[in-house]
Amino acid sequence: MARRPDVSRGRRRDLYAAGAAALLVVAAVLVGRHIEGTRHTLFVDWPPLLAFWGPHLGPGTPAALVLAVATVAYGPGLAVRLPWRALLVLAWGTAMAWVLSLALIDGWQRGIAGRLTSRYEYLQVIDRFHDIHGTLQDFTRHILIGSPDFYWPAHTAGHPPAATLTFVLLDRVGLHGGGWAGVWCITVGATGCVAVLVALRALADERLARRAAPFLVLAPAAVWMGTSADGYFAAVAAWTVACWALAVTRGSYAAAGAAGLLFGLTCYLSYGLTLVAVIGAAVLVLGRHGVRARPSLVLPLLAGLAVVPTAFTLAGFDWWAAYRLLATRYDQGAGGVRPYGYWIWANPACTVLITGLATAAGLRRAGAVLVRRRGDVLTRPGGPAAEARLALLVAAALLAVLVADLSGMSKAETERIWLPFALWLLPAGAFLPRPRAWLTAQAVLALLLNHLLHTGW
Repeated sequence: MARRPDVSRGRRRDLYAAGAAALLVVAAVLVGRHIEGTRHTLFVDWPPLLAFWGPHLGPGTPAALVLAVATVAYGPGLAVRLPWRALLVLAWGTAMAWVLSLALIDGWQRGIAGRLTSRYEYLQVIDRFHDIHGTLQDFTRHILIGSPDFYWPAHTAGHPPAATLTFVLLDRVGLHGGGWAGVWCITVGATGCVAVLVALRALADERLARRAAPFLVLAPAAVWMGTSADGYFAAVAAWTVACWALAVTRGSYAAAGAAGLLFGLTCYLSYGLTLVAVIGAAVLVLGRHGVRARPSLVLPLLAGLAVVPTAFTLAGFDWWAAYRLLATRYDQGAGGVRPYGYWIWANPACTVLITGLATAAGLRRAGAVLVRRRGDVLTRPGGPAAEARLALLVAAALLAVLVADLSGMSKAETERIWLPFALWLLPAGAFLPRPRAWLTAQAVLALLLNHLLHTGW
């Protein structure tokens, strides 16, 4: 039987979109190498990534290969057949194993235990938090380079104190050192895919959530989920959105309160993650029937939202003052030298590398769905409206990335900084036919990146 012309045309357009994304990456590599080689203004060794060339194998290589083959071969089928709760558990376990195996390609010390102990990282300042209240009161005095007594390392200065405080508290309960910190980030970060699946089921339908599951599990983003605290931040942000989705679709006051509480925490983990509100706004649009039926849902949301900011403010930390100082600190360092004209389009190339060519093709289909069936986003979840509703959620994540890019506060290192937004782009893979072929492309990209490059900060 001959293929229908519209099916063949759609698949060709998917390949065009993936090809265009690949060309963007190639251009970013070639132009970036020229700029760095002649002007030395990018401050990355393998533009557009903060990485350096170094082909290698490691103890995680066999496990990563086995997981990739097994997920491609059996993932789509299991995602369709398994009971929903079993699927969530399997997704979390497989995602965690995928991140862990990729990290172990670099070995335990370099891949996990040493990641958060470098001179730029949070664990360098654990001993300065003996008096947490006093340190929070004094936090902003040490953001700028050249501050009296000392100044915070780049990542501590670049984030609100909840980020560093997480690792201080881990140390206080006996989980000392980079090994436990790395395991924390991998274990918690892997739950992000579960949060996205929960939200997709609530806002679109279970069928699309199941189709998206293998793409969330086998994401190239896993290369960075296991090597930075941003994977942990991404999971907290994802559960914020998931709880808000459950609140507006089920009328749950508890979920609304949890969403507010987690969003407050998200904003005190990373300044840039205030943009998660863009995705939250899309959830509000998709769940407005539930909010209209129960407008009092806003009250627990606001009450939960007030908890973390109030606690830190009473402890003496001024979020707004710290952010203004961070903007100055950013210009004091590499951020003040890196050319905006390059990174404005090279950052999206980084996004291609963390989300993969399948996501580029899926975004094309999502855009087509949104244009053709935009009226469906105004209807309730499930049925014919599900695809349009998923497309809107993906578009909101893309908008958040665009705003972050235009801000100029994300020049380079977006392969880790934008992980919280990348999680919401990956479900675009649910629109693709022949998922195993696209999953193969995703796995191959992740394996090549991790085996050919050494990533780090």
